[in-house]
Amino acid sequence: MPFSSSPIFLFLCFLFLHSSIFASSQSYIGINYGLVADNLPSPDATAKLLQSTAIQKVRLYGADPGVLKSFANTKIGIVIGAANGDIPALASDPNSATQWINANVLPYYPATNIILITIGNEVLLSGDQNLISQLLPAMKNMANALNSVSLGGKIKVSTVHSMAVLSQSDPPSTGLFNPSYQDTMKGLLQFQKDNGSPLAINPYPFFAYQSDPRPETLAFCLFQPNAGRVDSGNGIVYMNMFDAQVDAVRSALNAMGFKDVEILVAETGWPYKGDNNEVGPSVENARAYNGNLIAHLRSLVGTPLMPGKSVDTYLFAIYDEDLKPGPSSERAFGLFKSDLSMTYDVGLSKNIPTPSSPKTPASPSPSGKPSTSGWCMPKAGVPDAQLQASLDYACGQGVDCSPIQPGGACFEPNTLQSHAAYAMNVYYQSSDKNPWNCDFSSTASLTSNNPSYNNCIYPGGSS
Repeated sequence: MPFSSSPIFLFLCFLFLHSSIFASSQSYIGINYGLVADNLPSPDATAKLLQSTAIQKVRLYGADPGVLKSFANTKIGIVIGAANGDIPALASDPNSATQWINANVLPYYPATNIILITIGNEVLLSGDQNLISQLLPAMKNMANALNSVSLGGKIKVSTVHSMAVLSQSDPPSTGLFNPSYQDTMKGLLQFQKDNGSPLAINPYPFFAYQSDPRPETLAFCLFQPNAGRVDSGNGIVYMNMFDAQVDAVRSALNAMGFKDVEILVAETGWPYKGDNNEVGPSVENARAYNGNLIAHLRSLVGTPLMPGKSVDTYLFAIYDEDLKPGPSSERAFGLFKSDLSMTYDVGLSKNIPTPSSPKTPASPSPSGKPSTSGWCMPKAGVPDAQLQASLDYACGQGVDCSPIQPGGACFEPNTLQSHAAYAMNVYYQSSDKNPWNCDFSSTASLTSNNPSYNNCIYPGGSS
């Protein structure tokens, strides 16, 4: 229900809900912790590092004992993984799953907050039909082993897929799972529906840009100002590739009748350097993608098909992994260096609601610095769902939204567009007039036209 038709107490409930979500240190922001390197800081140092950030979840590719011990009593949610090579034994022998739980969960839980076990990584992409057929039995045996020690409702079981499980993803409304995986996916998804576990997927706009290296595609992938892309199936305008990829998975789930299976983004990121023949890697692009993605998640706008919430998203990765094979970019995804300093700043420090690098540069002033004069207004044609989410988010940050409450000077016109515009501008003005605070996932921009009217005064003007 739009705010404009909501009673005042419901508005206050919205504020409380969104401020509570934000105050929870963004539980939807996680990060991957790979160990294919010979120069990594100790797990203890890594645990302390992450406690100084807004990151609340960590995904491991295995179940390293040293890492699990180091994250004890940190409250950080931990995802652990059984390798592809473990699947045959887990599938054929229930005792193997019991032994796996005895070795990798029970010695650490609950001091170490293990929340999810992933069985294999991109198994369907392997093409190994035996392994693929063993995936679901392995997941079932692992779930049964958890149930036998009363952890079934506390630790979920899933597997991680490449975006290649989709045969169709553009436009997002036509998203479909590859027909050759149809029976396998149906069994996996039924298991996940029955057990309340998420479908884990690895969307990488970076790879989408590499296959279509046009400037407009780069802006679309980096959450930067762009013309948007219209989904011909439903008319929705997508403003970034991340939403388009995630919604393609949502459409594929819906098409198979699994509308209530949640999506988890197990990996996404952008490399900050690469080989000379690689298109896209750079510090600027990596900072823009990760920083703008974090801001997009924090806005709680959601995606067009899943508005008003943020999908759990695990950034790739904490550190570079210098022993990984492949192009140089494979070894250059780390947000932190081995000396624990930041590779580049994306605003992950606690209590910083936005990235430190501008998301939507304002027009330059004669001095060459970004101009911060004016007012922050929503762009034309922004969907109501995004306006509502921006309104809720802005007012949830403690700014004064009383003028748009009933009886306030800016309550009339009593429309969502008007109320969202006021709230978004107040948030921008109260955030040191940083240009990147007037972005709202590329749905707002600065204007020099004063939007004030009658007794409704929009704070702003020249800084």
